[in-house]
Amino acid sequence: MAEACTHTDRIERTQLPDAIAGCEDCLAIGGRWLHLRMCATCGHIGCCDSSPNRHATAHVHASGHPIIRSAEPGEDWFWCYEDEVAFAVADGS
Repeated sequence: MAEACTHTDRIERTQLPDAIAGCEDCLAIGGRWLHLRMCATCGHIGCCDSSPNRHATAHVHASGHPIIRSAEPGEDWFWCYEDEVAFAVADGS
């Protein structure tokens, strides 16, 4: 595990969209989710690993985008899958 994320150059999106309907993939298949995550590269909204389908992690593996951020109200943390480290960014709220 790294002490810091070495992939911050891959962050293109820090702000959450104004409205989030839910996990994009769960909505498409009629699935359910527990918590939501946003891809910091492309903005894809997926469900967390505590959700049945784990779409945020599936997106990371399929896309190669290494960083997600929490899309939960009041949370502003990011997670880098490659470095296995959580962090915050100054304009991530």
